[in-house]
Amino acid sequence: MAATKGLAKEMARIASACPTDPLRPHIQLQTFLQSLATHPRLTPAAVRAAQALERNDMQKKYALTDKMLNPASAPLHYTRLVDGVEKSLQGIGRPWWKRFFGIW
Repeated sequence: MAATKGLAKEMARIASACPTDPLRPHIQLQTFLQSLATHPRLTPAAVRAAQALERNDMQKKYALTDKMLNPASAPLHYTRLVDGVEKSLQGIGRPWWKRFFGIW
């Protein structure tokens, strides 16, 4: 019982540290992890997985190379993707004629 409380406390801590997703306000990782913290069958493996997410273990283990981030077929793809997300958060959309003609 005491181990389960410790797991729940750690999961709640991780959940409170999660940032909110501005693009999908109705689906939040924080809410999901908080519900896991109150689940009666919370396992140590679930807490370890949440800790790995918090520490960015997979990003460190499988680092993206420059060749992957700037593929030869479309070198500006990910740069444009990030710019589009940032502009959409500000409410700035592309004009219809740029979308129609495929101009960035």
